[in-house]
Amino acid sequence: MALAPAGLAQDIQHLSTNVPGGIPGLPTITGITAVTNGVEVTWYGPSGYYQLFESPGTNPPAWRALTRRTDLLGYALVPSRYSNAFFRVTGPPPQYAGDETCAACHAPILNTQIHTLHAVAFSNTNFAACGGQTNSSCLACHTVGFDLPTGFVSAAQTPPLANVQCENCHGPAGPHAANPSDPLVRPRVEVAAAVCGGCHSDPQHPTYEEWTNSAHAQVVEDMNPASRINACGRCHSGTVRLSLLENMALPTGDADVGIVCATCHDPHQTNGYPAQLRNPLASTNDYFMPTNGTFAGYYNPAINVCAQCHNHAGASWTNNVGEPHHSLQYNMLLGSIGELSSGPATYQPATHGIAITNQCVGCHMQSSAFVSDTQPAVTGHSFKVQTYNLCLNCHPLPEPLVAFATSSVSNQVQQIKIQLDYWATHKAPAALAKYGALAWEYTTPGGLSSGGPGPNAAEQALIPENIRKARFNLYLVQNDGSFGVHNPPYIVTLLQTAAGWVEGELDP
Repeated sequence: MALAPAGLAQDIQHLSTNVPGGIPGLPTITGITAVTNGVEVTWYGPSGYYQLFESPGTNPPAWRALTRRTDLLGYALVPSRYSNAFFRVTGPPPQYAGDETCAACHAPILNTQIHTLHAVAFSNTNFAACGGQTNSSCLACHTVGFDLPTGFVSAAQTPPLANVQCENCHGPAGPHAANPSDPLVRPRVEVAAAVCGGCHSDPQHPTYEEWTNSAHAQVVEDMNPASRINACGRCHSGTVRLSLLENMALPTGDADVGIVCATCHDPHQTNGYPAQLRNPLASTNDYFMPTNGTFAGYYNPAINVCAQCHNHAGASWTNNVGEPHHSLQYNMLLGSIGELSSGPATYQPATHGIAITNQCVGCHMQSSAFVSDTQPAVTGHSFKVQTYNLCLNCHPLPEPLVAFATSSVSNQVQQIKIQLDYWATHKAPAALAKYGALAWEYTTPGGLSSGGPGPNAAEQALIPENIRKARFNLYLVQNDGSFGVHNPPYIVTLLQTAAGWVEGELDP
């Protein structure tokens, strides 16, 4: 295997390679990386001991052990001996047991899992009618351990290993069933999206490929510092959020994981929602999850699955430190965040929030069927609005309408920003003159301004209340990102209110 670009692997190894069927039944090398002191090799497979070998590439290869036979780490840093080295790793042979064996100790989980679509992946009539039960290209993802020792062979020979079961996602469990108290052979508990991507990944259902290219897959900042793990991590870390949802200890040094499949989908049960979602597709109750306070105290499982994170997180015009978070889409949809002449916004929901059955998913996850390998299916897991088909139900010309709305709102935002800059340079108190056009801004200026910082905590009190409310409304609209589409009438109201406040300060 060729050397990858220089870099270090995570201390905690996650599956990073798609393997049909889920967790690989045999050890799989997932990375070979040139580092300062040699080469780092990473691998993944069932729980147990591993050993890494190297060969200079001669024919036949001469394998030399690089690690002991008791390696549990899943990675090794070894000296670089050859420029064209080959590596291989050996590990425990797969020993599949089937979910009937798992039921002896894990009956409560199995009793909910058997009601999911995974539990009928092999036996459902559509799969049988399409010839899938005898098609070797399908069986790896519809059975347990197909084409591996002790794995599925056929419906006649190995019926207990038909359908997607525990061992698809947790790896071979035979050694664990034989010795449940041995911690070295306990099945994997893996959150990586690659586990799902092993099967939900091809032109007919490219869920994993779309997710990989979405913002959900990205880790934008280090989530491991103590100040972030139970604050930002609630919505920016798949491992942190899953720990909070499952009431488990927060991960240590393993928070830099994106929003993975299991963050939104529960692999063990349905909860009555489609696609085994943890939360419903729509809700109309106002909601936010602050970055402080207890997670359990604010968590509401009845709130829209997207709104669980896409809420304002406690934003208020009285905060002077920085702009409202960019996650406030649900509250803008409901018209429940912002400052009006009458006081704080209460509830002015958009038609989009009431009439679109699936709310966010309705527009951002529109799908289409597979046509060919060059025209694959669309599952919606890029979370981008790629078609306006849904809009046609109400709007005969949706694309020009969206273009007009976004252009108009964007222009209004810029006009108000120009007015704020003018206030800063011509009307602001003398003590703020040193900040120039930033005199109206937050201490850490928002995305509408460049440079910084803005007025400090004490100096923020010199900015008139109406200017602070106006900037709050302005950034709500800017950071919502839809430029009017989410809640057109309400967004216009926010901007008009902001403009009125600024004009009043310019010409009192």
